[in-house]
Order: sequence, then C-alpha cells, then structure tokens
Amino acid sequence: QVQLVESGGGLVQPGGSLRLSCAASGMLFSVNTMGWYRQAPGKQRELVALITSVFGTHYADSMKGRFAISRDGAKNTVYLQMNSLKPEDTAVYYCYAAIRRSATLPQRDYWGQGTQVTVSS
Repeated sequence: QVQLVESGGGLVQPGGSLRLSCAASGMLFSVNTMGWYRQAPGKQRELVALITSVFGTHYADSMKGRFAISRDGAKNTVYLQMNSLKPEDTAVYYCYAAIRRSATLPQRDYWGQGTQVTVSS
C-alpha cells in the first residue's frame, strides 16, 4: 500500500524558513511526479510546486524565488525549502505524488495527510 508521509511543518516568524519533507513508501514501481499543494482556511487547495523527470520543476507564481523543490530518488523523498515566509503562506501543506505501483498498473494520484505551516509573529 502506497503512503506519503510529510514532516517539517511548524510555527515560524515572518521572514523565516522551513524545510518540508515527504517520503513515499510501499509498492513504488515508478514515482513519476512529486510535489506540494497547500490549503489555507476558507480557501481552495492550490498548487505550490512540482518536480518531474518530464519537465523538471514547476512553481506557482506566488512561490517563485522563495520556495525550492528538490527530490531524492533513491529515498523516494521530496523536499520543499521555504524561505522568506509570509503570513499568507500559513496553510496545511500536502504532499502529492503520481505513482505506478507496478508495470501493469496505470499511474494514479496519492496524497499525504498534510502538515501545518503557521507563519506568525
């Protein structure tokens, strides 16, 4: 059974930094895409960043220049380095992955449980 587990969230002051991690485990024939979404109270879930072998990295406009996504393929882990954090970055951050569990199964989406990031003084 595929699972995604996030870690690294917490409370940080404006202008500070956090590094989120997400490790995929289970049947992992191929992990084609990994990334991060976030959802603030009263708002829809939005894309933060993606990393894939097809087109590299992709960032939402509001995150460009502040956030950096990276991946350790050997560990099936994706990271999100968040710098210059703002109060509006406060949200639950969800790990995302597009995974094939075997060569005979199609790719499907998986989601982590979410980790809270709070930016406040």
